[in-house]
Amino acid sequence: MIERIKQKAEQYYPEIQAIRHHIHAHPELSFQEQQTAAFISGKLGEWGIEHTTGIAGTGIVGLIKGKNPGSRCVALRADMDALPIQEANDVPYRSQNDGVMHACGHDVHSTCLLGAARILNDLRDEWEGTVKLIFQPGEEKHPGGASLMIAAGVLENPKPDAIFGLHVYPHLPTGTTGFRAGQYMASADEIYITIEGRGGHAALPHQTVDPIAIAAQVITGLQQVISRKGNPLIPSVLTFGKIAGGFATNVIPDSVELLGTFRTMDETWRYEAHKWIKDFTEQTCAAYGAKAIVDIPVGYPSLFNDPALTTKAEAWAREYMGADNVRTLDRRMAGEDFSFYTHHVPGCFFRIGTNTDDKEFLAPVHNAHFNINEESLKVGVGMMAWMAVNAMVASE
Repeated sequence: MIERIKQKAEQYYPEIQAIRHHIHAHPELSFQEQQTAAFISGKLGEWGIEHTTGIAGTGIVGLIKGKNPGSRCVALRADMDALPIQEANDVPYRSQNDGVMHACGHDVHSTCLLGAARILNDLRDEWEGTVKLIFQPGEEKHPGGASLMIAAGVLENPKPDAIFGLHVYPHLPTGTTGFRAGQYMASADEIYITIEGRGGHAALPHQTVDPIAIAAQVITGLQQVISRKGNPLIPSVLTFGKIAGGFATNVIPDSVELLGTFRTMDETWRYEAHKWIKDFTEQTCAAYGAKAIVDIPVGYPSLFNDPALTTKAEAWAREYMGADNVRTLDRRMAGEDFSFYTHHVPGCFFRIGTNTDDKEFLAPVHNAHFNINEESLKVGVGMMAWMAVNAMVASE
């Protein structure tokens, strides 16, 4: 089966590359992926793959049935949305939509899932079970398309026994792949704080309640809260990325806004930290005579790769790619809404190298110059198909 999958990945490479170019050239922001969804639906229809559109807005779910389709089910997921970035690459397939770019590789993810779908559909008489294809909107934007897809029933009828997702990784060379069992990526929650004081003349601070000075105390103090109240063995990051307030050098404003993010890898501590952040901020502001309005929308949970499934997947990858081309990934404090799936069914989120080699680093994701070595498409397509075939056998 390995050679059959590799042969088809090679055979379909020109078409797969063209698909990636089309999706890359027509990026759409989170929850606006109408044209992308229509293109993907058109390809699935062209190949005779049963699918449903319009799930959670622009999501698509396809089903490929092998022999004895009711015996087991494995899901494969890809995200479709782009980022609000002006592309700086000078390539024939550069973004045609101003200010929008596939800078995180979701064009690659959707392309790899389409390619895997074509291969699995061709070989459906050679494997048993059902493969569920999940093309998901809105990974880059709260509340995350995965949560909406799950609420719409994507993990039912049939319920997957396992789910796989992949992500481009420019830190690894093309031809390699990476895995990490257990906790892999952090939860990601946004923090919005408004500190309401009383403005006035900068030369008369005693007649004001200075929200800028109070904001400085809050930011500094919250770093102490996270480092002193959290178990040092649990990774945690609190970052404020925006402070907004004030008009001039000689004016104390009425209010200041703080925008930040909190990330961790422990769900219990996650919610304890939310309370500490809220209580500390409110009490600190009150001590200076100000009022704090704290909003912490619950975002993505931590991403947990099922240890048994991921251990098997690493072994399958070594079979497919050779042991030297399978790497162990470091944990990451970035967030990813594939995490929602991993809290419902056993999941494995893995990486494919997209760089030229170990020495040349082209550009990171979320960068206007991000691009891939397109030979990595063969790896992504083949690995997704190979994971699905093996997982259906492993779930017996």
